[in-house]
Amino acid sequence: SRLQSVSDYDALYQDSIENNERFWSDLAKEKLHWFRPFDQVLEWHEPFAKWFVGGKTNASYNCLDRHIAAGRGDRVALLFEGEPGDRREITYAELHRDVCKLANGLKKLGIVAGDRVSIYMPMTPELIVAMLACARIGAVHS
Repeated sequence: SRLQSVSDYDALYQDSIENNERFWSDLAKEKLHWFRPFDQVLEWHEPFAKWFVGGKTNASYNCLDRHIAAGRGDRVALLFEGEPGDRREITYAELHRDVCKLANGLKKLGIVAGDRVSIYMPMTPELIVAMLACARIGAVHS
């Protein structure tokens, strides 16, 4: 953790309240990859809020590709412990491979950005693959 104490957390929390838009803008720019930078952090018309207006990012890319590009492809991305004693370590590169395979399979089935995909699976690594595959192609998963 980058926070060393409760007082560090309290200061960060207070900053998030007092300087809300700058706080989230700084974090988004520092921690996420953007294919197109956002023009506005928050567009608020009660009760509707739009975050990072004009920006384009991809959750699957941020969870996988950017880590591989940074040389972390062989590091563990997902550590699964199931029952009874089932344990799997999946690297960023392995997870990326499986996500891309499923994303391509979904596209072959005609799923496109904006489509909705319902996933009914147990809490296994394959569920994460399915969710990230949907995000990769812009499909909304439920």
